[in-house]
Amino acid sequence: MSRLVVVLVVLGIGLALLILNNDTGQTFGIENDQFGRLLYLLPIAGLLSVGVLNASRGNLPLVLRQIAIWLAIILALVSGYLYRDDFRRFGERLLAGLMPGRAVVVTTSEGGQEIILHKSMNGHFEANTQVNGIAVHMLVDTGASSVVLSANDARKIGLHPENLNYTVTVMTANGRTTAAHAMLSELSIGPISRSNIPALVAGDGQLDQSLLGMSFLSTLGSLQMQTDELRLRDW
Repeated sequence: MSRLVVVLVVLGIGLALLILNNDTGQTFGIENDQFGRLLYLLPIAGLLSVGVLNASRGNLPLVLRQIAIWLAIILALVSGYLYRDDFRRFGERLLAGLMPGRAVVVTTSEGGQEIILHKSMNGHFEANTQVNGIAVHMLVDTGASSVVLSANDARKIGLHPENLNYTVTVMTANGRTTAAHAMLSELSIGPISRSNIPALVAGDGQLDQSLLGMSFLSTLGSLQMQTDELRLRDW
């Protein structure tokens, strides 16, 4: 029996089993989609093994060494597939440390969109936002009742801090100071966007980093904080 016939027989038996077990969803206790992937890998593995044996005929140590190499490659590929979610989370965590504020957008089981922020190396959650179409890096602060812009960030989005009225008393890392009221036409993180968000503007030198406070966060559908993740859901 030729090799091609053997491959066709194996594929035919496998396909027949998949058809017979279509209603149950499993074949030999394996999910049908996984069994299908295994089915087309087996003939490939068989052909590879035949090629190794033919190329190394009469040299048993070489045959064993090449088989060991292929087994290691297959094991690495299978491990990568099985632990793909863990590798993805590790990669996202690494990128979050290297690029603080990078948001990961995922689709929920209900079809909505959720943004995941990973904790930065400094232990805080940070977010890359768009304020009136301008990129502004903010520190997420659920203890702040309002979005607070530093004077430099306020200038970036077109406000003029020197012309504002500083009548609101606020507490910052530098102590008690005053801030000015402002209205942001648009504030967004990834696909989550809000219009007409009340904000405060800190005076020059009073705030090192803008704060993403509750005047924006309270408009979200949900806000879930875990050990090293902050999940923001639109609605």
